[in-house]
Amino acid sequence: MGSGDTRQAAPTRAERSPWPVVARGAAALAVAMGIGRFVYTPILPLMHAQAGLSSQLGATLATANYIGYFLGAVAGTLAPGLLRSVLALRGSLILLVASVGLMAVTTDGAVWFALRLVAGIASALVFVIAVSAVLVRLREHGKHLVGWVFGGVGAGIALSGLLVLLLRSVAGWQAAWWASAALAAVLTVVAWPLRPPAPAAAAGDGPVVRAAPPHRLFAALFVAYFGEGVGYIIAGTFLVAAIEQGLPGWVGSGAWVLVGLAALPSSALYAALGRRWSTPTLLLAALLIQAVGIALPALLDGVVPALVSAVLFGATFLGVASIALAIGTELRYPRAVALLTAGYSVGQILGPLVVTPLLGHGYQQALLVGTGIVLAAAVAATALRLGWARRPG
Repeated sequence: MGSGDTRQAAPTRAERSPWPVVARGAAALAVAMGIGRFVYTPILPLMHAQAGLSSQLGATLATANYIGYFLGAVAGTLAPGLLRSVLALRGSLILLVASVGLMAVTTDGAVWFALRLVAGIASALVFVIAVSAVLVRLREHGKHLVGWVFGGVGAGIALSGLLVLLLRSVAGWQAAWWASAALAAVLTVVAWPLRPPAPAAAAGDGPVVRAAPPHRLFAALFVAYFGEGVGYIIAGTFLVAAIEQGLPGWVGSGAWVLVGLAALPSSALYAALGRRWSTPTLLLAALLIQAVGIALPALLDGVVPALVSAVLFGATFLGVASIALAIGTELRYPRAVALLTAGYSVGQILGPLVVTPLLGHGYQQALLVGTGIVLAAAVAATALRLGWARRPG
């Protein structure tokens, strides 16, 4: 090729628009987390009222999903080839659509348990593969773009929550599951062209450094993120049911839509705020705000506290995750991302189990327990913040 052909050359990856990758990654996370994991939250009250689901079984089904997520995360860690598998990504997306839709065809608790377990495994695989893909493909673009990819979780929550809100007055719990599966199928079509990175480009947990790793700082971060896993999932599972105990049903479903809308821009917002404040400061602030949001419906009656709670919770739970993983990467602690994800997943398994004995008296006590655990996580984040300026390197 002669020099005169340079204007006709195909654009490089850096010159191509990153937004198709953002859209595909966001759609994948919307299916995996916004629907596959969290659509259970607004449907749970309908299943209590119409399908005979007990509070204890409801908590058990939530735990099944979180166990599945942990197993999927472990599989991604032990078999890193999955992170580069188009078949694993697309197969997991199909499994998610199927497991959501099949929830409507039975009232057998054991089958429900199996379906939520499968959905958890598939959610984790889609999450780790999609995030791995976008981190590599958006490497040459602004960090805020990755934040918008994470916003797909919020978009999935908002869209599926809106579906449940619209259907609850004209149809039952089964229609809510079917409609959510249909929405997941549409988003799967959008996510389908997303391809994992090639082996040579796959990102790990960060470079191995020669300096001694900051054990105490990472220990504080691990405790904070583990506590967040326990505390946030209590609200993430039972917030709608707690709100609907004393208010009309539309308020709970509407609050869940607000959770998704607030979550959608949160990771991109925290990425922008990180230019002015340190990540430990942002982590501490987000945990404190989240604790207030979780406590509000347990302490105050009325529509306004419920909706404010939804906004505060939605604006922080994704932000805490993105900030914590960023801190782990910045500390350059060996296998930081894998360790933090494992601790967070174990916390999510424990959350519903911790509060199950309290559910016979309603959901308010469960939310207060979740608040206390998030505040304990904030104490660990305070220790991290105090030691941040003295970190090695």
